[in-house]
Amino acid sequence: QVQLVESGGGLVQTGGSLRLSCAASVRTFTSYALGWFRQAPGKERELVAAISRSGLSTYYADSVKGRFTISRDNAKNTVYLQMNRLKPEDTAVYYCAAQAAAGRAQLIHSGYDYWGQGTQVTVSS
Repeated sequence: QVQLVESGGGLVQTGGSLRLSCAASVRTFTSYALGWFRQAPGKERELVAAISRSGLSTYYADSVKGRFTISRDNAKNTVYLQMNRLKPEDTAVYYCAAQAAAGRAQLIHSGYDYWGQGTQVTVSS
């Protein structure tokens, strides 16, 4: 069982930055690939970024490429999403997710088993 708790959301102006954190309660954090998703009102949940077990492989949605950075600290059982140059269209509830992965460089785009409760990010224009 994996428990995930996000933090770091809030209200920010266009062009500002936020860093989301997701702390995992699990004994084998390095066995899991991780992802950050978001869901805006009336829209489907979408994958924003993903990171492999080793942290060496990452994926970004086109809409956030060059502005967001996903990283993980395996010593702290935590995954981060640094969000820079935020836009109003980034407004959403952001969720972290975890899924056991066989390969250390494997990225997972769907089918996550474990989810956090979400944290609201609001970008004002």
